Order: sequence, then C-alpha cells, then structure tokens
Amino acid sequence: MMAPWYNLAVALGIGLLIGLERERSKGDGPTRRPAGIRTFALASLLGAVAVHLGGALLLAAALAGICVLTALSYVHSHESDPGLTTEIGLLTAPLLGALAMADPLLAAGLAAAVAAVFAAKAPLHGFVKGALTDAEVKDGLVFAIATLVIWPQLPDRQLGPFEAINPHDVWLLVVLILAIGAAGHAATRVLGPRYGLPVAGLAAGFVSSTATIGSMAARAEREPASMNAAVAGAAFSTCATFLQMAILLFTTSRATLLTMAPMLVAGVLVAAAYALFFAWRAPVSRTDQEREPGRAFSLGAALGLAAMMALMLVVSAGMKTWFGEAGIIAGAAVAGVVDTHAAAISVASLVAKGDLSTDAAVAPILAAMTTNAAAKIAMALGVGSRGFALRIVPGVALSMLAAWAAAAVFWLGG
Repeated sequence: MMAPWYNLAVALGIGLLIGLERERSKGDGPTRRPAGIRTFALASLLGAVAVHLGGALLLAAALAGICVLTALSYVHSHESDPGLTTEIGLLTAPLLGALAMADPLLAAGLAAAVAAVFAAKAPLHGFVKGALTDAEVKDGLVFAIATLVIWPQLPDRQLGPFEAINPHDVWLLVVLILAIGAAGHAATRVLGPRYGLPVAGLAAGFVSSTATIGSMAARAEREPASMNAAVAGAAFSTCATFLQMAILLFTTSRATLLTMAPMLVAGVLVAAAYALFFAWRAPVSRTDQEREPGRAFSLGAALGLAAMMALMLVVSAGMKTWFGEAGIIAGAAVAGVVDTHAAAISVASLVAKGDLSTDAAVAPILAAMTTNAAAKIAMALGVGSRGFALRIVPGVALSMLAAWAAAAVFWLGG
C-alpha cells in the first residue's frame, strides 16, 4: 500500500494543474477573478487532508466552508464576471483531492479533463455558437437519447414471432445509422463545398443509397454543370452500401462477414474507382456558395430501416421454417428492393442463431443487393436525365457484377 504522502502529492498536483490554467486567465488588477493557482492548490489539498484525517464528515465540513467562501466571492465579482465556471471548478478541486486519496490515477485523469475544459473556453464557445446550427444541436440530443436512454433499456433476448427479433440488436442498428450519418455530415462540414457532393453522397448513402441517387439525379438535372460531381456522389453512395453492409454484418454475424468479405471488397473497389474517376473529372468551382448545413441524419430513415429489419427477421424466420433455404433466398431478394441491409441482417441473424450456414447466406444476401441495385438503376432512369443515367448505371451494374464474380470464385473454389 502506498504511503499517504503520495496521494497527498497527487492531490496537490491536481490543484496546481487546474489552478495553472485559472491563473493565466484570471486577469490583473481589481477586476481579476478571485481564484488562481494557490487557491486551487490549497482547495484540492484541503479535500485530501480532510478525508485523510476525518473521512466523509470532515470532507463535508470542508466543502461547506469552501461553498460559503465561493458564494461570497461570486457576490463580490458577479457584476464584472457573471460566469460560474471558476466557482464550479473551485468546488470540484477538493472533491478531486479527496478522490486522490482513494484512486490517484482516476483523480489525476479527471483533473486533466477539468483543466482541458477550462482552457478550451474560446474554441468551445465558438463551436457551439458559430459552427453548430439549431438543427444539429437537436440531432445531437436525439442521438444522445437514442444511445444513452433507449438502447440500454431494451431487452437483449429473442422475442416476437418465431423468436426472431432481438430489440437490443434492432435498436443498435438505429444507433449505427445515426452515428454514420452524423460522421458523414461532420466530414461534409469540415471539407466544405468543394468536395460537397461526393462526400455528401458517401455520407447519405449510409442512410439510403437509392434515395441518394435520386437526389443526385435531380441535382444534375437542375444544375448540368454539376453532372460529374453528382455522378461521383451517386457512385460513392454505392460504396456506402457495401461498407455499411460490412459494418452491419460485423455487428450481427462476424462469420457471415468473413465469408462475404471478398464479394464486398470487390464491389466497393469497383464502385470507388468509378466514383473517383468522375470526381476527378468534376470541375472545381471557385464561386460555389456555402450551403445550409442541414440535418446530421434522418431519424425517420433510421427508424424505417430498423422496422424493415424487424419485419424481415420475422419473414425470413417464417420462410426458413416453412420452405427451407429456398424461401430465405426469395424473401431476401424481394426485401432487397426496399432495403438491402434489412434483408441481409435478417439472413445474418439466422447464421448467428445457428439456423443457417455461412455458405448458404451468400446467395440471399447477394440477391438482396442485386434487387436493390436494380431499384437504384430504376431511380436513376426515372428521375435523372439521360446523361446522368448513362453515367451512373454502368457504375452500379459493374459493382454488383464484381461482387457476383467474387462469389463465383468462392463457390468454384469451395
């Protein structure tokens, strides 16, 4: 067991670390903030000594005294500095000092985090007030509720007809869709409008590649000068289909992912090469205006995908029970027109439960992806111009042909 002086030294270091930042920012003269390096160092050490000598009761008494002094200081200085950050930090310091007596590493880590929050005032305020839109803040709250409130409460067991639905896994899909969409949105904001369409196409493809192709087709129809960039965005959305399939199979059935890996790699490489070709050909406009950032993700699309997945889990389990593996292939192919990932996850879930072999999962997953590719082609032909369709249809078709070619090699090799 370490000697008390070590913990007391950590407590003193905690106060010095936090106080160092406060000392540099408290200013000079009669309007300076009341707490600096010495105050924070003594407050942290006070908390440690209180715990060491008298335990929780003495620590409570010490905190009460610091609260009174902090309140008096705020009353004196609130007109020139109405913020409460320093005062909250001053109350945190003795608690961290007390924690250092039991867990010095955790206390030191938390102290570093507190100091970082203090030091990041300007960039944090600038980011929250200047960079984030109201819609993005709301989306962040939605994501936090979906991840931290709803997901942990859902039962992690098979329920429903044929015991096909695991609510915990279904909601994980919602969380993944929201997270991927938010990451793509952030990348678009950082990179700016120059690479907006290709990056937006890749990001939006994680939500719905079919809808993305329709959106890019409408954009190319409205602004013919953006044709190549729109085609690149549409082709990148096809890349997202393969990438998202890999991510979702990883979370559902890693054995299925390992079997499907050559097909997914072949498809995404062809789609990426096709997209990069048109991105390279896209002209760089120096007069492109900054556009409204929009929403970070589509909650409706994520919920719709989860509902479709739950439905397909039941349908696939029922068709497996009634018609065997042939029923799974037919069901997945039909479902792929609406959404390829829901169909694929329902098949992978059967593999995870031991109801289907990984080799038998290849055909229904590729069937779902193929019918989904047909839906993308129909979207491009129905919404876009003839020039857009002539450019994007070969990319979608070639990526699926590459996946089927890799599957043929797999079957012949097996």
